[in-house]
Amino acid sequence: MTGPHQSSGPADHVDPANSDGVRDDRTLKDKHPPVDPEFEPFLRSLTGRIPASITQDHLAHLRTIGLSSAPTDEELRRGGAIEIEERQIPGRAGGSKIGVLIGRPANLTAPAPGIVYFHGGGMIMGNNRTGIDGPFDLVAQLGVVVVSVEYGLAPEHPDPAPIEDCYAGLAWTALHGDELRIDADCLLVLGANAGGGLAAGATLLARDRDGPKVAGQVLMCPMLDDRNETPSSFELQGMGIWDRESNITGWTALLGDKRGGPDVSPYAAPARATDLSGLPATFIDVGSVDTLRDEVIDFAVRMWRAEGAAELHVWPGGFHGFYDIVPDASISRMAHSVRIAWIRRQLDRAGQH
Repeated sequence: MTGPHQSSGPADHVDPANSDGVRDDRTLKDKHPPVDPEFEPFLRSLTGRIPASITQDHLAHLRTIGLSSAPTDEELRRGGAIEIEERQIPGRAGGSKIGVLIGRPANLTAPAPGIVYFHGGGMIMGNNRTGIDGPFDLVAQLGVVVVSVEYGLAPEHPDPAPIEDCYAGLAWTALHGDELRIDADCLLVLGANAGGGLAAGATLLARDRDGPKVAGQVLMCPMLDDRNETPSSFELQGMGIWDRESNITGWTALLGDKRGGPDVSPYAAPARATDLSGLPATFIDVGSVDTLRDEVIDFAVRMWRAEGAAELHVWPGGFHGFYDIVPDASISRMAHSVRIAWIRRQLDRAGQH
């Protein structure tokens, strides 16, 4: 189902074709911008440890690794600075309940800004503790309340299950703002990778369903386009993290035979949205050596064409998710600093209205 502002038809996108109109994959594969030298040792260390191209056969093993590396309650509390809470809340219509992990500053009394977080994992991995260190940094640094939403994973829960779970988590947070000690006028969404795409999709749903007021969205290397037709989608096959085949694996798990076809919902794949007007202020970033680079750039450009407020950063030499995976690298620290500064400005502006 689509809303009044958009259709599920194809949006403008880059077509990596040669002058004869025929795609030549050989001119794109393995040709990419240089990787930042600080990341090269880490990328070399991946050889033999994780697959460069993720397929369904790797899924069970990778999910197990993810669960074993999740932060403990004690780690999340950060010496008592953060109060954590877990709840089971209603998910999508007809679905089971979903878990939310809530982090708030200890001894919080007055309403604080809220951030609804959607985790990464390519639509096929992760839970509400995946990548939570970054959002919990915001609890400690900015005094916000974070609600991390667990959504159904594909292929067990195909579209529209994940996006409807995410929207349900956003709507629940807005509805229970007083109880959660969240200022309803200062509510942002944040997501990385698949979570970035789901954050964008949930914001589109909020617009089209006259749902919760979203003061801003933070989309980190977001997974937006199921078609895999941009030049960057061909550049890293078999290389680095989240290459072309991995991306196809994730989208196929979510969409099945619909992937790449004409009947994909813009809420599942926000690059499909034909109208990006009426969206909140948006921070969107990606590395220059990322399979998702060009779809991210295109999304920001089309927001500007729709008179939207978007701040785009393309970090030179950054691979997919570099800022969380190698956080001490110079460019990772810069990316974190710029993102936090944008969030601080946006929350200040939202609080003035």
